[in-house]
Amino acid sequence: MSHFLGEFDCKLDAKGRMMIPAGLKKQLPEADKEGLVINRGFEKHLVIYTRKEWDKIVDDLSKLNQYEKKTREFIRYFTRGATELSLDASGRVLLPKALTEYAGIGTEVVLSCQFNKIEVWDQTAYDEQMDNAPENFANLAEEVMGSLGRRGDE
Repeated sequence: MSHFLGEFDCKLDAKGRMMIPAGLKKQLPEADKEGLVINRGFEKHLVIYTRKEWDKIVDDLSKLNQYEKKTREFIRYFTRGATELSLDASGRVLLPKALTEYAGIGTEVVLSCQFNKIEVWDQTAYDEQMDNAPENFANLAEEVMGSLGRRGDE
């Protein structure tokens, strides 16, 4: 499986359409025929998945125990607003108004690639998020990733 790479600055037009940057479009060869899915992120941003990746996520969700209230709530909130996106002839996608309002997205947008998904942020919110970097990134890296080196020792 390949992962998306890059960070792209974009603009929404007056109708809420966004041009997919050429560098990102090259990483999405199946998007024209299979489509994309956009959804709410865990923070105030949106997330774009390929249809294939979204189907994997939904498959995982369908395996959860829906007799448990927390599971039903999670599924409900996670899938709320999920919408298929199609590229038009000009390579643009129309972002749903309800989702852009949820994320506070204006006309300036950042697409931030994160493994199997593309985060869609309002430019100002993204800059604030990145400005709040941890005081000591090396310590955070050790805390989050440090155990990877010890896996073989277990």
